[in-house]
Parts: sequence; structure tokens; C-alpha cells
Amino acid sequence: MTHSMDRASIIGIMFGVGAIIGGNLIEGGRIDSILQPTAALIVFGGTVGATFLSFPFRDVRKAIAALRFVLFMNTRDCKKVIASIIRFSQIARRSGFVAIEAEISNLDHSFFRKALTLATAGMVPKLLVETMEQINRTFEEESRRIAKVYETAGGFAPTIGILGAVLGLIHVMENLSDPSKLGAGIAVAFVATIYGVGSANLILLPIAKKLINGLNRELALRAMIIEGVIGIQSGVNPHYLEERLKSFMEVTDRD
Repeated sequence: MTHSMDRASIIGIMFGVGAIIGGNLIEGGRIDSILQPTAALIVFGGTVGATFLSFPFRDVRKAIAALRFVLFMNTRDCKKVIASIIRFSQIARRSGFVAIEAEISNLDHSFFRKALTLATAGMVPKLLVETMEQINRTFEEESRRIAKVYETAGGFAPTIGILGAVLGLIHVMENLSDPSKLGAGIAVAFVATIYGVGSANLILLPIAKKLINGLNRELALRAMIIEGVIGIQSGVNPHYLEERLKSFMEVTDRD
């Protein structure tokens, strides 16, 4: 497994943020007009605080670590995984199932290693499938919980942006007698709304969606691995097994 920059994520961020800034400039605005530290503190600080209150620190920490899966994609080649399964199948048919034990440690996919280790240890196919599917359920639950952190933050941000707008307007109302302070208050009010809606729809919610898409691809790959290991264990003809595994490729190789 290797990691490479996810071009779709980078392009998405650049286009999304660039469109907002570019549109503002085209309309005669200035970049510094949408750079308001007070609004940023209210919206981003409030969103972070609400998100931390909603989840255990462990989940938030894992959500931050999961950002690497958004910017850098795991390039697991489905064809290589299938090739490994077929090679193990051929070895097992030729020299016995235990003959593949020496090569298990060389696999870079921990789920694949676990399935083969249990299979070579003599676990019956039905119990092996149940065990690996339970591992999958635990993995899926945790992964969805991590994505939920960003989804929840994306729900809070627009509302806190409105809160920032109201605070800005309160500041305006308190200084109606001093016109020199009205501009700053109005700026905070409108920019806070931009920060809230923009961060939710351009960053936080798309990150949640990206993590879910990655989870679905990984689950499809794991389902293929389970199918392959059971096929090896059951002595299925390698050619038939390969054709069966190729049916998973449409999902697992989707970017």
C-alpha cells in the first residue's frame, strides 16, 4: 500500500475557496474585507467547542488524524490483491494450505493477514466468516463515528455563523451614535455568516462524505478478501475464484 496526493480533494478545495474569493474580487470587493478575526474566532471557535462537547476526545482525535485519508489516498490496487489471493490459492492446491503461512507476514493489509492467519490456524469457514464480519462491523462503526464528527461540525457551523451575525448586529445597535464603529460591526455580522455556511458546505460536510466513500471502498475490498480466503480454504479452482473476485473490482477500484 502506498499513499499519494488525492487530486480530487485538492482540486475541490481550490475550486470551492477560489470561487468564493474570485467572485468577491470580480464584484469589486477586497480580500481583506472577508478576513475578520473576530468572526473567525466566533464561528470556528464555537464550532470546535460544540463538536468537542458532542463527542469523546478519542473520536475527535481520530477524526483529526483521518484528515490524511482525505488529502492522501491509500492506493491499494485491487488487481494486486486478487493476484495475491490467486497465488495463495495455487500454492495451497499444490503444497497444502499451511504452505502459505511463511508469506502471510509479507502482506501489507492487516485484515488480509488476519483472515489468512485464522484460516491457516484451522478455523472452519463459517466461524472465519463470522469473525471477520464482526471485525468489519466494529471497523465500520468506528469509521462512521469519525465521519460523523465532521458531519456534526458541518451542522453546527452555519448556526454559529448566524450567532456571530447576531452578535455583530448587537454591536452595531450599541454604537448607532458612533458611525465610525458601525462598519466593523456590520462586517463581523455578514462575514460570520459566510464563514459558517462556507466552512460547512465547502469543507466539513465534503470531508465527511469523502470519509464515507473511502469506508465503502474499504468494506468492499474486505468483502473480496473474505471471499478469496474462503475460496482458498475450500479449494476452489483458482480460475473460477479469480472470476468471482473480479466482480468486486468496480467498487474497490472506484476513485
